[in-house]
Amino acid sequence: MSKNTPSEDVPVRRVDRILAFMSLGLLVLSILSFFAIMIGSSSGADMASGIWPLVGVLVYIAPIVAFALLLAVLIMSFTRRARANRGG
Repeated sequence: MSKNTPSEDVPVRRVDRILAFMSLGLLVLSILSFFAIMIGSSSGADMASGIWPLVGVLVYIAPIVAFALLLAVLIMSFTRRARANRGG
């Protein structure tokens, strides 16, 4: 039997909140970069110079990093909840 009642919940730590918002921010940044590439290429911008290569890399890298951050948040919350249920 668990010592905690079902209404008691494990509090959210600052690290979890920061990682979750970073993950969301990276996903939003990736979507905005995708639309910027679509608009820039349709307007005839030179995609090989300026900031465009960085924007192109963001579209590929940001969702992967966001997913990794989200997995880190999930793993940390599951382990913290398991420790709280165990009582230690």
